[in-house]
This record gives sequence, structure tokens and C-alpha cells, in this order.
Amino acid sequence: MTDVPALDSYRLHEQDWESYEELQDSFEFEIPDEFNMVNYVCDRWADDDEEHIALYSETVDGEETIYTFSELRTMANQIANFLGDQEIGRDARIAVSGSQRVETIVGHLAAWKLGAVSVPLSNLIGPDGLEYRLNDCEPTAFIVDGGAVETLRSVKDDIDSLETVIVAEGEEATGDEYAFEEVVRSQPATFENATTDPEDEAMIIYTSGTTGNPKGVVHAHRGLLGLIPPQLMKHDMQIRDDEVERIVAEWSWVASINDTILPAWYFGKSMVAHNRQGFNPEKEFELIDKYDITILAAPPTGVRMMMQIEDATERYDLDSLRVFACGGEAVGETIEEWVDETFDGAHLVDGLGQTEAPALTGDCPSLGCGHKDGKMGRPGIGVEVKVVDVRGDREEVDRGGVGELAIKYDNPQCFKRYLNKPEKTAKKVQDGWLYTEDLVSMDEEGYLEFESRADDVIISSGYRIGPEEIEDCLTGHEAVVDAGVIGVPHDIRGEIPKAFVTLVDDATPTDSLKSELQEYVKSRLAKYEYPRELEFIETLPTTSSGKLRRVDLRKREGIADD
Repeated sequence: MTDVPALDSYRLHEQDWESYEELQDSFEFEIPDEFNMVNYVCDRWADDDEEHIALYSETVDGEETIYTFSELRTMANQIANFLGDQEIGRDARIAVSGSQRVETIVGHLAAWKLGAVSVPLSNLIGPDGLEYRLNDCEPTAFIVDGGAVETLRSVKDDIDSLETVIVAEGEEATGDEYAFEEVVRSQPATFENATTDPEDEAMIIYTSGTTGNPKGVVHAHRGLLGLIPPQLMKHDMQIRDDEVERIVAEWSWVASINDTILPAWYFGKSMVAHNRQGFNPEKEFELIDKYDITILAAPPTGVRMMMQIEDATERYDLDSLRVFACGGEAVGETIEEWVDETFDGAHLVDGLGQTEAPALTGDCPSLGCGHKDGKMGRPGIGVEVKVVDVRGDREEVDRGGVGELAIKYDNPQCFKRYLNKPEKTAKKVQDGWLYTEDLVSMDEEGYLEFESRADDVIISSGYRIGPEEIEDCLTGHEAVVDAGVIGVPHDIRGEIPKAFVTLVDDATPTDSLKSELQEYVKSRLAKYEYPRELEFIETLPTTSSGKLRRVDLRKREGIADD
């Protein structure tokens, strides 16, 4: 039996609150002396009821499987036993592919059972990106999905730390690899979970490399406790008996694992997984209908694609949905109206977060702070913020003024450190505040509005894309001298990367070369990172010290003031 203390401070949904201000003023975090996430998001529910459903899972081929918390625990125990036999234990790092399938989440659960650290990695990462991340975090094991296994095999010989590879079902294990289904069949179904401190490391999630190479963001077990109150705001301070939740994004991102799956399972609620290849807007309506989904999370790009599906309300029963959560890009009035009309009064919630602090702001109608057009909500419960001048001594700006968003660092959701980058950690966290590098404004009611990123990040289809990583990749091509990348507006994706490229003297700027360069990036970085637009240019604008002036590229595109 899983013996865990009750954490009454997080049962906020069982109380009546007169206002957002009342709840914000009265809330205090409760952090026990011992805390392992796996006990709270899986094992205690398995003890409670063997038939308690955790996951509805569908493959692209239409195969449907229902998993209980008890079944997840058994598989995680078996994987943990196997890894233990490989002498992989406490503090080891275990990489996990990001597909929406049971092996993914079992990999995380098994890691935490061992007291090890899970490392979610997107299937969209190319060979260069995967090799960099693996050599940076040095995992001893990798539970890899078929969508990423060939990429892993292409770089595996260059990863000194990697000893054990478990291949998810559907892909044949070769050489010294192990098949997931054979591993679970060969191992005992019981396992004694490691005892962990709330400060013990649990997960490393990589940023998109907005300022150079991607950074490994280290989160502790206590991170979950910081996410519960803001996520209750997203649920409109309700946890219903029939709650079923889904996020459309791959399970390698902080918005998927930290913001959605773990809070849902903390309260014992079911998730819906669809192991898709590419976003299918029609399928999302089908899933809502089939599983009576009550809370759906999708980036505005996905919503805009769903808006193009005709007669969805006539062909599908969508009445179950009560919350449509968006984030990652600006959400306008058109989307809010469509959500209200399509889902019979379901309300839209928006929010702002980042890999280092996943749930910073949100909407909550029942607390009197519903969605406002163009706003990213108010600070989440338990989140203390200030907006500071980016110049000088970072004094707070007046309401309505634009400044950098800073978060009080003592919130448990905040990351511990950047892996192998102490100087970047010291720059990010100063004097008890986490500086987000997000430029925002705050109105008189406390709503935050996103203005821009201080580091030129491109937000495309909800993905945060670092221009420098694309620039570095392009300059590795033999025909390229230099490159500059910015985000340009796009009707569906919000923004897309556009590259400005200078060529070597003997290269000819042809359409064929343009396509070759785009494929070059796509094959090496994540597939969502390649420049969907590319223009050849004689010289790039630079500062007197030779640094690229992206603002001049934006002016060239008519998207920056003179």
C-alpha cells in the first residue's frame, strides 16, 4: 500500500471563495518532508481502486486501449525492476520519447520510482539536436518510440553514457536493444519506491534554445505542488467526478507533462492519448465526442485549424467540454467566440508559462477573473509577480507600462537550475526572483498582456523556437556564409521562422538551393524549426561589434517600427 500524507492545502476546489483576491491572500503552500510524485499521481489511485481509469489511448491505426492506474503501476514497477537489474538507480537519468502512448508515461513513472531523473525528448528532434541533448544530460537509459528510434540509432555510437535502450512496442529491437513488451513480461510486478526529498531532482526538460544551444531545465519533485493551485484555476476551481482531460501536444513539453498530465493524475482524473502523426483537427472533435472530454488544451494554431472544420457541431456531440485551454500564442476575441458557440458555453482560459516556471498566469471565471481579449490572465494562485524595467536596477514599472515579468522564486513550481550552466542559472535567478525574459504589461485589474520576448524567441504553433539554433545549423551548410532568422506573421501558425541567408561566392541563389537548405535544417533540428520562408541576401545587418541586428530584419519585413 502507498502510504502518503494528505495534503489538505491543495483541496481548494472543495471550498467556496468570494473572490480571486481572497484565495490569493489566504493560500499557503504545503510541502511534506518526503515527496515522490509517483506516489501521488499513480500509486495511491492504484491502491484505492484497481479499476480506476488513468488513460484512454488510441493509435493512429484506430487501436483503442484503456489503462487503469493499477496497470500503469505494474508496468512502471516492471520497468523499474529491469533498470535496477542494469544497475540504473537513484539520480541516474532516463531519456523518454515524447509520443502520446503508454510507454512514454510509464518511462517517467519508472524513473521516479527508482529515484532517478526522467528526460522527455521530442520525436521531432533531428540527429544534431538529439546528440547534443543526450551528451548534455548523459542518460544511462532511453525508452524510445518508433518515431525517434532511427534518429537515436544514427547517433548512439557518439553517446558514451547510454547503456540501455528499450524500444516501444511496434518497432523491432535490434542489436543490444530491448523490446518494451518483453521487458515487462520478464519482471516482477512489485517494486518498493525510492524515498525522495521534495528538493530531489525529478525531470530535465529542454528549452528550445532561444539563446544558443537548448538548456536542460532541472525540476524537482516539489514542482508538482506549485502547479496544482494555478491548474485549479484552469479547471475553474472544479474537479468533477466525470473529468476527462486531453492536451493535443506531444508529451515531451512542459505544458503536456507538468501542466496537464501530472495535475490531472494528482486528482485521479483520466487522460486521453492519441498517438498521432501531425495534428488532425477533425480527430479532436471525434475524441471529445467518444470520451466525453471535459477539458481540452490546444495552442491557438490548433484551434484555428479546428475552426476550419465545417458542421462539427452537427456531426459530433461536444456538450461534455466545459474548459478550452489555450496558451503559447496570443488568443483573440474570434477564438473566444468560436469556443463559446461551438462547445455550448464552455469557457476559454488563457495562460502564460515557460519551461522554468510552467504555470504563471491564468483565467478563472468562478473567481471573477474570466478571459479578457488579448490578455494572458492574472497571476496563478500562489504566484507572486512583478513587472520590472529591463534597464538599470529593475525597478517596478507603473501599471500599463511594459517591462520584464519576474516571479518570486520561492514558488515550488520554479526550476532548480540549468543543467551544466551555473552562470545562466545565476543570470536567470537573482535576489530571490526568477526573471522570465518575457516582456509584458499589467493592467489595473492585474491582467497580464504579453508584449514580446527579450531573447527574440519565435512562437510558432505553440512551439518556442530559438533563432540562433537555426542560424547555427544553416551556417553548417557548405553554401552558406551567414544567416539571420526572425519570426514573421502567419495566418495559421501565428509566426513562422524566416531565414535570411548569405552565400559563398560560387553558390547560385536558386529555388533548388532554397529547398535544399530548408531540408538541411529539417533533417538536423526539430521538424517544426526549419525556416518555412527563406530569402537570399547580399549582407546581413550587424552592429558595430559584428552582432546580428534582427530588428533590422524585422524592419525589412515591415513588422518593426523604425
